Amino acid sequence: MEKKALILFGHGARDPRWKEPFLKIQEILKETEPQQIVELAFLELMSPNLPECVAQLTQAGVENITVIPVFFGQGGHIREDLPKIISTCRQANPQLQLSVKPAVGESLEVLQAIAKYCTHEQ
Repeated sequence: MEKKALILFGHGARDPRWKEPFLKIQEILKETEPQQIVELAFLELMSPNLPECVAQLTQAGVENITVIPVFFGQGGHIREDLPKIISTCRQANPQLQLSVKPAVGESLEVLQAIAKYCTHEQ
């Protein structure tokens, strides 16, 4: 059976607390699908970066990786930086099936959840 993984890809920040929501998403995914491999990777300022994470997963025998950009929109990092990084990862791991989803903020379901949060009284 093909070994698959998800990589939650974020920008990164100097403050380590910035990644707490990413860790929570990772935890929720692992709770709802315990067999699913879910890792975090960052564009800058935090580690691992995406090529490091992909390399670690392929060394562990993962054959299929889906990268999920946890960004609100398809800005320059997603339109320009991410394709270059993905190309580098594909060149380094030609046997790997590597796909990229649109930024989470492009999902109508995500936007509806945010809108609901904004109008819901705490």
